[in-house]
Amino acid sequence: MLGLARLGRIFASPFLRVALALPFLRSGLTRWDPFPDLSLGTQFLFAYQFKLHLFGRVLDMPAPTLLAYATAVAEIILPVLLLVGLGTRVAALMLLVMTAFIQLVAPDGWANFHLYWASMALALVALGGGRLSLDNLIDHVRRQRPVSAQRT
Repeated sequence: MLGLARLGRIFASPFLRVALALPFLRSGLTRWDPFPDLSLGTQFLFAYQFKLHLFGRVLDMPAPTLLAYATAVAEIILPVLLLVGLGTRVAALMLLVMTAFIQLVAPDGWANFHLYWASMALALVALGGGRLSLDNLIDHVRRQRPVSAQRT
């Protein structure tokens, strides 16, 4: 029978990966109308609605169209990487950076969303993808190859 600690080592990272990926992926799916065109809602939000809250000032978003495209792409690619466990630490770190930026746009979201997203991202940066990930599979295959095959 599996002990509680062993179950945690097996399932903590996959559950964290799914929990962090879903809100970003859901958001990313709403950004396209259809790909590669941004939805009118996304264009409006980045051009007129979203503002940066910095040092007591409210500022317009710099390069709103570029930021909208970058966000839309990141909100699809990074969650997919998390879901399959490929480049988990980098994907989680990038979502942590996105969360920090989102905090600057929506400072009231800290207690409701951003704290949890940041916590999950930090945990994944520390833990990696876990046993049930492509990261682990790639690492396992790489360790199985003979040293001479790795050099060629």
